[in-house]
Amino acid sequence: MITKGWLIDAILYVYALSLLFIFSDLANSNRSLKRIGTGLLSFVWLLQTVYLAGNMISHRASWVFSGSETLFLFSWLLVTISLLLSRVYRIELLVFFVNVFGFAVLALNFFSSENVSPTLQSWNINDELLFVHITLAIGSYAAFTIGAVLSGMYLFLHRQLKSKRWSPAMKRLPSLEKLDQYAFISVIVGAPLLLLALALGIVWIALEGDPRLFYDPKVVNTLFVMAAYVFYIFQRRTLRLEVTKLAAWNLAAFAIVVMNLIVSNLLSDFHDWIWMG
Repeated sequence: MITKGWLIDAILYVYALSLLFIFSDLANSNRSLKRIGTGLLSFVWLLQTVYLAGNMISHRASWVFSGSETLFLFSWLLVTISLLLSRVYRIELLVFFVNVFGFAVLALNFFSSENVSPTLQSWNINDELLFVHITLAIGSYAAFTIGAVLSGMYLFLHRQLKSKRWSPAMKRLPSLEKLDQYAFISVIVGAPLLLLALALGIVWIALEGDPRLFYDPKVVNTLFVMAAYVFYIFQRRTLRLEVTKLAAWNLAAFAIVVMNLIVSNLLSDFHDWIWMG
């Protein structure tokens, strides 16, 4: 049986997945990725419409005066407008950022509503919000880790080829072109996941009602991580930087990720869930 909790989870995760594909198209100009992202976003619109229609039927004339339904209607409207913009004007960058904002509004609406039940009965709303936030963050860190390993392999293979030093290990590595391509794909998977995790983190802080948490070292350092990977993508797509320098930058960005994890345990007031004894 599909409960309201499961429907909410489906909307959030499909929304996040659609933004991942839309971002991948922005970074890599791939029509197939764009079609998948737009298709998933259309499915999000359908799920939102079903949810909205159900609330309208159950609440009848009073639904429009509810703050929760008003926020949901606003998020639904953002998705609707972005789909029209994508089809008519093809302003992909605008569509992406409008929907990041729409995703944050939707999460704020769901996780601040007393009428929303968590998927698991033993959880409360904050547990579920943190679960989605941590899931997205861990996914982004996994993608960044893979990207860093691939960039390290690229630099190793490039140095070996340049110095004409052959070894059996080199035969087991992909080509330089493939290593660079796979590293870039890892980054364009990780970056939108981290952005969405950051958006949910901001929602959680807003629900906590403590603005001091916005200045937490983990939050600030995560912004640096986001900026480092956005700059990596910018250098590759716009500046056409030399691939060896891009690989080195990717490793430097991953060093900030590692520092971010250390900061979360040593300095952060509320990101101390790693390595707890």
